[in-house]
Amino acid sequence: MKRFDCMTKLAAMLSDELVILSLGASVDEWYNAAPHMRAASLFQQQLGCVTPQAFGLAAGLPDRRIVSLDTDGGMMFNLGILATLGNEQPKNLFVVVWDNECYQSIGGPPTHTAFGRVDIAAIARGAGVPHAYTARTLEEFEDHCRKGLAAAEPYIVVAKVAGTVQPDIRRKHSDGREDKYIFVRHVEATEGITIMGPSEHN
Repeated sequence: MKRFDCMTKLAAMLSDELVILSLGASVDEWYNAAPHMRAASLFQQQLGCVTPQAFGLAAGLPDRRIVSLDTDGGMMFNLGILATLGNEQPKNLFVVVWDNECYQSIGGPPTHTAFGRVDIAAIARGAGVPHAYTARTLEEFEDHCRKGLAAAEPYIVVAKVAGTVQPDIRRKHSDGREDKYIFVRHVEATEGITIMGPSEHN
């Protein structure tokens, strides 16, 4: 199945959630698949940081649904987050792992999941997250999204997607600094809180 198709299905289910996502082509795909979620999405550029940051947001905003759009390469960089989720059991965190079995953004060398032995969902279950599943069809993915967005405990779906990128899509035009401010101001406005005060000019 194609990652962009999965994103389109997931995006149709989202309205008030906050999304943290990883680097590479998935950024542009999400930018196009979920235009109504652009301000509510924090576009990251570090492997291993997406789900940890989503967990921190879930802990800080326990009444808000948080969605982590991670990757197989990113998750393998920081498997310890699965143990943290197992111990802390955040009730408002839904994690999607795009598993295309390669580091797509650097030319496609294989990740650990490419060799048929490493099962991220099984690792998550072993770390204390019983609702961790692998989806291989769009129908399975859509079903897990519905369940994960309604769950009162951490829910993980590893989406086995092709290593191809959706062609002819609009590139995200903002940089990381702008993305941060857009996201923070969105959280402030929708939560009625102040996170970052006005800039000080000397």
